Amino acid sequence: MFDAIAGRYDLLNDLLSMGQVRLWRRAVARITGARPGERVLDLAAGTGTSSLTFTATGADCVACDFSLGMLRAGRARLAGPGEVRGGGQPPREQGGSGGDRPPGRLSFVAGDALRLPFRDEAFDAVTISFGLRNVADPVAGLAEMRRVTRPGGRLVVCEFSAITIAQVDMLYRRYLLNVLPAIARRAARNPEAYEYLAESIVDWPAQRELAGLIETAGWSAVRWRNLSLGAVAVHVARRA
Repeated sequence: MFDAIAGRYDLLNDLLSMGQVRLWRRAVARITGARPGERVLDLAAGTGTSSLTFTATGADCVACDFSLGMLRAGRARLAGPGEVRGGGQPPREQGGSGGDRPPGRLSFVAGDALRLPFRDEAFDAVTISFGLRNVADPVAGLAEMRRVTRPGGRLVVCEFSAITIAQVDMLYRRYLLNVLPAIARRAARNPEAYEYLAESIVDWPAQRELAGLIETAGWSAVRWRNLSLGAVAVHVARRA
C-alpha cells in the first residue's frame, strides 16, 4: 500500500493536512533537539523528508522504513545512491540556515520496527512520526526502539491523537471519515490507502493511553505536548 503512494506521498500529506504537516515536522525537530555529532534514527521515515530536519542541525540520521517504495522515492528525490548528505537544497520549511555548520549524513535503511537491523544502544535519539499506528504490535515496537537507544537517550513519538475540545474533535472525526477519503479519491492514485489512514487515526488511543503504552515498553519520564488542539500529540521519553 505504501509503495503504491510513495511518488505523491509528500504532496498529498501537504494537501490533506492543509499544510499543517510542515508545522508538525518543525515541532518534532525542535523537541528532538538533535545536535551535531549525534546519531538519530528516524523510524517510519517514508521518503526521508522528516529526516532532513535532523541532518540540518549537523546530526547524522538514519531514515528507516518498512516500505522499499518510500525509500526509493526518497533516494531518487535527493539524487544520491547509498548514503547522501542531508544538505544540498533542503526544503524551505526547515527554517534557519544553520550558519556555516555542515549538514549531517543521511542514510536510507530498510527495516522492520519489530526487528530493527541495528545494534544495541546505537542512537542518541529515536523518532517516529505518524508511523506507530502502522506497527502490528506498538508496545513491542517501542521496546525495540528502546533497545537501540543509548542510556539517557530520548524517544520522540509524533502521532495523531484526540482534540481536547469535544465539539471540535467530533467535526475533525467527520472530516477524517468523510472529507479526507473524498479528497483522496480525486487526488490519489490509491485512495484506499487514505481510507485506511482515516480509520487508523479514529481507532488510535488518545494521549494518556499512548503514554501508558510507552511506559509499558520500558521508557521513563514520559510526557506529551499537544499540537493543533490535540489533533496531533508529540510524546517524549527517556531511556534510564
